[in-house]
Amino acid sequence: MNVAADGTGAPDGAGTYAGVLFDFSGTLLRIEPAESWLGAVLDEAGVALPPEELAATVRRLEEAGALPGGPSPRSVPGELRELWAHRDRSAEEHRAAYTGLARQVPLPRPGLHEALYERHTTPEAWRPYPDTAEVLGALAERGVPVAVVSNIGWDLRPVFRAHGLDPLVGAYVLSYEHGVQKPDPRLFALGCEKLGLAPEEVLMVGDDARADGGAVALGCGFLQVAHLPLAERPDGLRPVLGRARTGGIA
Repeated sequence: MNVAADGTGAPDGAGTYAGVLFDFSGTLLRIEPAESWLGAVLDEAGVALPPEELAATVRRLEEAGALPGGPSPRSVPGELRELWAHRDRSAEEHRAAYTGLARQVPLPRPGLHEALYERHTTPEAWRPYPDTAEVLGALAERGVPVAVVSNIGWDLRPVFRAHGLDPLVGAYVLSYEHGVQKPDPRLFALGCEKLGLAPEEVLMVGDDARADGGAVALGCGFLQVAHLPLAERPDGLRPVLGRARTGGIA
């Protein structure tokens, strides 16, 4: 298996791959900061909070883990633990899990918790990493097929279209559409099937060693990238180009 001995997913010299599966959040695109997430919703609702109260609310939402793609919860309330564990299996579970976490934080108007959830599903809430288009474009030029395999509860295709990335992605395998979430190998198997390749010919790229690294159990390679703010990861995806075969030829 093409995984470094230290578990980082760095190249180990074991070979290259004919196709690539990418995770979405924290890998190809990054969610907006919690400040702008909450600020956009409050602006839309015509609600203004004093700066100190706004900062405190942002901090509490982050601690609650209420922003999908943002920091993980410091702790999950007991009544949400089972739901949280399976949040990516369906749209209903995903929404209920994240709005449940958000409701741990009081907001000044009814409906704002739901509005926060809706905000994170919009293209405006996401930005590609600086090298995302470059790497996807280079893979397309080489004839290397690409699919996005994501644990998610909503359709991210409009996000890719809005950022001009959709033509560079051949297929999407979204957990909520299949009732299966990473690290279950079945989701990666669907991705390999979409590429028309055996798992041993496919590299999985993601920021989560547990969830995305589950592809290794199927026989895929795995390359881990750091889930960092955009400015702190200008070229984290470029190592993928060293692992991909031109035209799928060894």
